Amino acid sequence: MKLHHVHPWDLDPAAAIALQRNLRAHLILTDRIGPVCRVAGVDVGFEAGGAVTRAAVAVLRYPELEVLETVVARRPTTFPYIPGLLSFRELPAVLAALERLREPPDLLLCDGQGIAHPRRLGIASHLGLLVDIPSVGVAKTRLYGNHGDVPDQRGSWAPLRVDDEIIGAVLRTRAGVKPLYVSSGHRIGLETAIAYVMGCCTRYRLPETTRHAHRLASGQRIPPRS
Repeated sequence: MKLHHVHPWDLDPAAAIALQRNLRAHLILTDRIGPVCRVAGVDVGFEAGGAVTRAAVAVLRYPELEVLETVVARRPTTFPYIPGLLSFRELPAVLAALERLREPPDLLLCDGQGIAHPRRLGIASHLGLLVDIPSVGVAKTRLYGNHGDVPDQRGSWAPLRVDDEIIGAVLRTRAGVKPLYVSSGHRIGLETAIAYVMGCCTRYRLPETTRHAHRLASGQRIPPRS
């Protein structure tokens, strides 16, 4: 898989922050996305007390949500845990996993933030920019920004804001459960991102892409489709 904006990973935190500020200028936050037949979930876990990063990618057929391909890659963990800089800790293993796919996905749904990030470059934005694939951040918790109440109806959402800027959506994927924090990563607008996240959600809070990738990242077996 060809990488764009190649850069070193062995950076100190100050250099990593400077690189984020440089890369954010290259993001495309409007729809530059073709037909989506293969949608991938990306998640990361750790082994050996955090010494090994375990990255998982689950590719599903869209819109049927049948699992087409799964891969796992392990790499030594070389960057410390620093909120706001998780992509420098996790992406080397994610990129190694993506290299193992038979063919690239059309869309990436990442367990993490897109531009809903203090420097507008969460892991979904960073990854989408490096591989030049449309990407969406689908996070379980808020990292940055503020929002109002979200109606308790499936598909309802409230804007996630910083001052007058909308940086994401607080999306209710299922009534009666906590919402998700969705933000554009790269090459996709917010409303399109919301539509694809909802299209990947069935009867659970999390998209099927995330559920399958999380099982792989945590070492669980994906059960056969019934």
